[in-house]
Amino acid sequence: MDVHGNGYNRWLLFILMLLATLAGSLMQSTLGTALPTLMKKFEIDLNTAQQATTWFLLALAIMVPVSAYLVKRFPTKHLTLVTYCLLLGGICLTAFTPEKHAMWTMFVIGRVIAAAAVGILMPLLQITILNIFSANERSLAMGLMGLVVGMSPAIGPTLTGWILDQSHHFMGLTLAASWQTIFYIPMVVLIIVLVLTPFIMRDVIPTEATIHLDSLSLILSSFGFGLFLLGFTNVSTDGWGDLWSVDAPIVTGLLIIGLFTWRQLTIPHPFLDLRVFKSWNFTITTITTIMAMMAMMGVEMMLPTYLQNVHGMTALDSGLTLLPGALFVGILSPIAGLLYAKAGIKRLAIAAFVVLIAGTIPFAFLTTSTPAIVITLMYTVRMIGVALALMPLTTAAMDALPQAQTTDGTAVNNTARQLASSVGVAVLTSVTQNVINTNKPHHQLSTVDPLKYAAKSLDASMQGFQVAFSVGLAFAVIGLVVALFFKRAKKVGANS
Repeated sequence: MDVHGNGYNRWLLFILMLLATLAGSLMQSTLGTALPTLMKKFEIDLNTAQQATTWFLLALAIMVPVSAYLVKRFPTKHLTLVTYCLLLGGICLTAFTPEKHAMWTMFVIGRVIAAAAVGILMPLLQITILNIFSANERSLAMGLMGLVVGMSPAIGPTLTGWILDQSHHFMGLTLAASWQTIFYIPMVVLIIVLVLTPFIMRDVIPTEATIHLDSLSLILSSFGFGLFLLGFTNVSTDGWGDLWSVDAPIVTGLLIIGLFTWRQLTIPHPFLDLRVFKSWNFTITTITTIMAMMAMMGVEMMLPTYLQNVHGMTALDSGLTLLPGALFVGILSPIAGLLYAKAGIKRLAIAAFVVLIAGTIPFAFLTTSTPAIVITLMYTVRMIGVALALMPLTTAAMDALPQAQTTDGTAVNNTARQLASSVGVAVLTSVTQNVINTNKPHHQLSTVDPLKYAAKSLDASMQGFQVAFSVGLAFAVIGLVVALFFKRAKKVGANS
């Protein structure tokens, strides 16, 4: 029964929400393979192109805590309809951006609008699972969610590569079917979902008419996290130590985040209830999740650029190179849930990070001649570690809290995950571009000795990628160390 006492098909409702979530996840995962193409079409550098991912992740992170308020305040059916429309509008704006340097801002704005919708979709789906399924059924529902969300990194890059490769071979026949085409499939999926939602969706989450949004907290979180990330994204162009574009935004952002934290701990009804961190295992789980996300997202976004710019691969080939590893995330997500129930989070998290570290170490020593099959195997090992970590960590975070705090815990945990993704991408992109800028040869050499200039430019690129992958390795090592501090938890589902 829904909140009005009317019957409904919960599995049909769940599947419909999964489809919408898949469309949103594809918006997050498809762009990595397309970055080199976008750089050429819009005549932008790597740092500028990466803004499409960085600001997507930031907008997503800002909206996640807002979702806790929206879910409690508005009927589920109305909220989902508005969210799906917002996502479709953002995708359309991005897909139909003219290929001009001056129009790049329009492309990014479309990404931000879509991200705002995705930031609502993910927590909404998790909270819906908690409300419509019993404790015994949640593990299956969470596993299916992990399968769908985990499969998008597999489907997205490969699909993007195939589309871009086809556009390359048939440009005379498909003038518009280039990078824009990668957004058409999510658009079609969302249109179908929008048509079915009025008939299938129900109000399944109780609302609180008296709850109010703390506008000051929203402003503090938006400006705090926005300035913090802006400083990191500017490193690639201005370098570390630049006062106004790097140091000032980062420091100011941290100060505002501090004010935001203080406010959440002192007001009766916080915008983001940080009191959930009083639970030791929730805190450790959140930190390890942050490290896993930063280790995964940064390297995941840099590899397609490395494969295409250094190895000269097509977009399709780079997507296929990473396909096996991405598939393992989706396949292992339900299995990881079972392993969590059997072994507990501490042993599973330690094993996951050991695998992640083992798969990441070789990336720090990549060369221009590293065989593609070796990269595929290493990436697959990395993603097995990620798959063993992420879904069990998310489940463990909820198990560490009493039922009354699960909505706030979901918002906090998802916020941490998305911020980690955003910062991870910004850090590795800025580090890569900064190393390349520092080591690239003087442009005058290109006219004196073009071959030597090309060789030195390639060496500079490789140094940038190697340093970036080393940073990704450091995130994984920190995650392993933190995982050692898990305390023995109650039996899974004890506080459900």
